[in-house]
Amino acid sequence: MMNKRHLNASDAADLATGYSQVVEVSNATRTAFVSGQIPMARDGMVPETFREQCLLVWHNIDAQLRAADMSLDNLVKVTIFLSDRKYNAENRAIRREILGDRAPALTVIITGIFDEAWLLEIEAIAMA
Repeated sequence: MMNKRHLNASDAADLATGYSQVVEVSNATRTAFVSGQIPMARDGMVPETFREQCLLVWHNIDAQLRAADMSLDNLVKVTIFLSDRKYNAENRAIRREILGDRAPALTVIITGIFDEAWLLEIEAIAMA
């Protein structure tokens, strides 16, 4: 049975707000690397608002994890790429809404994204 320990070093900055500084995994037998998921529906539609795009990206991550017989509970590391820092607060709120008390290790990067219509992209690592 896989075990996860969420750690935050006592002698380092305590910045954790809804995520872990370290996720230690033991007894895992499978690892899934989820490529950057984009805010595009199966029919090619890209929503206009950040909220709609973010919810769609999380839906796509969940779908990819289900294809690997995993779920959001198996996430150990998430990297979020935002097209603009103005989306940071909304991104944080939606992430908490989706993940609840799950606390994977997390990195958020503000960067240019492949398609100008996309406001974010998220990649993930999951273990079971």
